[in-house]
Amino acid sequence: MPAWVDQAFGEYSRRLSGAWKLELKAVSPANRRETAEDGAAAKALEAKRILALLSPRDTPVPLDERGEQFSTLELARWLEQQRAEARQIVFIVGGADGLAPEVLARGRRLWSLSRLTLPHALVRVVLAEQLYRAVTVLAGHPYHRA
Repeated sequence: MPAWVDQAFGEYSRRLSGAWKLELKAVSPANRRETAEDGAAAKALEAKRILALLSPRDTPVPLDERGEQFSTLELARWLEQQRAEARQIVFIVGGADGLAPEVLARGRRLWSLSRLTLPHALVRVVLAEQLYRAVTVLAGHPYHRA
């Protein structure tokens, strides 16, 4: 990832330290994607790696452009509900070829940050910022101005 991505993600992760924790676990992307078959194989390998990281107590939330969109306040309420149920939320961002059907099927719900296709690096930053924003809403912090 470019330095600006790591810096921005790190900043929001630092701000969330305390009662809320944001941790990044990255899987190695499959290497070659020169043909459609390569892309399918890469997606399958990435799915295996992603699913291996999930524990039974995790609540997977794959990010997908066809998923449900939330407002910031809806996201905040949903996060609060998940926390009240002591759920460990795992947001899953796909690689260049998107997420395999088995990863999408494992999700408790699909979330779309936007109907636009966003680059992986930008999704990482937007996700971190939106989680931070939702948590500040719950805390009554003035970061989010409705």
